Amino acid sequence: MSRRLTAVIHREGDGFVALCPELDIASQGDSVESARDNLREALELFFECASSAEVQERLGQDVFVTQVEVAGG
Repeated sequence: MSRRLTAVIHREGDGFVALCPELDIASQGDSVESARDNLREALELFFECASSAEVQERLGQDVFVTQVEVAGG
């Protein structure tokens, strides 16, 4: 079974952090691509190890990714 999940990736120090907000799972890497690949691996391990109840509990909440415009710096 394949799932499409969100990956939010941002620079942190010398590397990048990748977060899947639907499951609150994160990973990191030296590049955007490696952070994304490491997150994919962490998610696959989660699905292998987590109970179906935990998966459903975490996936049960809606996640919205958007941008906001603010005044200032």
